[in-house]
Amino acid sequence: MAVNSPQSTVTPQNQSKSNGGTRIRNFLIALVAIALTVALFLGFRTETPTGVLEALAAEATPIEVAMSNGKPTLMEFYADWCTSCQAMAPDMVELKQQYGDKLNFVMLNVDNNKWLPEISRYRVDGIPDFVFMNNKGVAIAQSIGEQPRPVMAANLEALIAEQPLPYIQSAGQISPFQPPVAEKSNSEDPRSHGSQVQ
Repeated sequence: MAVNSPQSTVTPQNQSKSNGGTRIRNFLIALVAIALTVALFLGFRTETPTGVLEALAAEATPIEVAMSNGKPTLMEFYADWCTSCQAMAPDMVELKQQYGDKLNFVMLNVDNNKWLPEISRYRVDGIPDFVFMNNKGVAIAQSIGEQPRPVMAANLEALIAEQPLPYIQSAGQISPFQPPVAEKSNSEDPRSHGSQVQ
């Protein structure tokens, strides 16, 4: 036999309060689910740093044009998987927008075997690797690794103005050198033991 106690009885007023709280809770859950869905959808649609690198490479000046158009050049060796390259990509986009009319931006992907001669010529052993070239296509300086935007901007301004780059040890012009080849005399050879008389 059930005993009716004041706490166990359900009145229409208590039931209404309970339903109102449940409705608010369900509404909040639905609202959060919608917000998360929208965030995920927009998150997948935003451009990743790899996408920025691909866009930069697609808009880059071809190396053949850069070597012959009389403008200074910034040549970047990069790879899509390079986290430092990805981190610098947004800054490089801004620098290209700022200096693109006065300077060539060349992008060479080290994963593309087509660029092996350039990789060897400029001794690329880490990426990102930046080669700064004057308006005649001669490399005047090189920088390896992630660079802050203000440093890159100062170097590009100096490159355009044909001034020494402030944040890079520059490589000057060199003269060809062939070491003289002297004939070895056998008397200086420690293996000769004086057996040969001159």
